[in-house]
Amino acid sequence: MPTLKQELQSLKNPEKAKVYLRFFKTGKGEYGEGDTFLGIIVPEQRKIAKKYINLSLEELQELLSTNIHEYRACSLFILIDKYRKSDETEKKKIFDFYLKNTTNINNWDLVDISAPHIIGNYLLNKDRKILYKLANSKNLWEKRISIISTHTFIKNNEFEDTLKISEILLNDNHDLIHKAVGWMLREIGKRDQKTEETFLEKYHKTMPRTMLRYSIEKFDETKRKYYLNK
Repeated sequence: MPTLKQELQSLKNPEKAKVYLRFFKTGKGEYGEGDTFLGIIVPEQRKIAKKYINLSLEELQELLSTNIHEYRACSLFILIDKYRKSDETEKKKIFDFYLKNTTNINNWDLVDISAPHIIGNYLLNKDRKILYKLANSKNLWEKRISIISTHTFIKNNEFEDTLKISEILLNDNHDLIHKAVGWMLREIGKRDQKTEETFLEKYHKTMPRTMLRYSIEKFDETKRKYYLNK
C-alpha cells in the first residue's frame, strides 16, 4: 500500500510548483520564505487526504513539521475530518494539537482552510480568550488564525469577537492581516450591514486602505465611494 507522501509525490508537477512558489511569496524575506511545493492542486490533495483519516496525531505531526506545503495542507485536511468525527474529548486533543502547531500552519491558505473548522468550531460555546492572545502575538500566522477563526462565529450571527479582534489588528502593518480583517468585516456585512457600517463609521478613516476595500467590496457603488472618499 502506498503512503500519503508517496501518493502526493506521484502527482508532483514541477511547472505548477514554480507558479506556487511565486504566488505564495517564498522568496528571501517574503512571508512564505522556505516553503516548497510539489505543485498539486487542492482538489487532488483533498481526495488523497480523505483516504488517510486514520493517521495518528504523531503521524500528522511528522507531515506538519516538513517544509513541503502539500504535506502540511493534507495533514490539516485530515485533522479537520478527524475533528468532525470526534467526540468532545478528542476534539479538545485536536484543538490543543493545532495550537501547538501554529508555527507550522504558516501560510494564508493553510490558516484559512483550517482555523474556522477547528479553532472557531471548538470555541463556539467556550471562553474565547485564547483568540485575544493570538491576536496580540508577534507571529503573523497566529494573528491571522485569531481573526479567521471568528468566521465560524459570524456564520452563527455572533459578531462581537470579530469586531474586538479587528480593533486589535487595526494598526497591524502586514497586508495579509489587512485582507483577513477586511474579509471578516465583509462577512459580517453580508449578515448585518448596519453592524459593519457602525464599525466602519468609527474606523474607516484610519484603517489601512486594503482592509477598507476588502470590507466594502459587496456594498453598492454609491456606498463604496462614500467610504473611500470620505
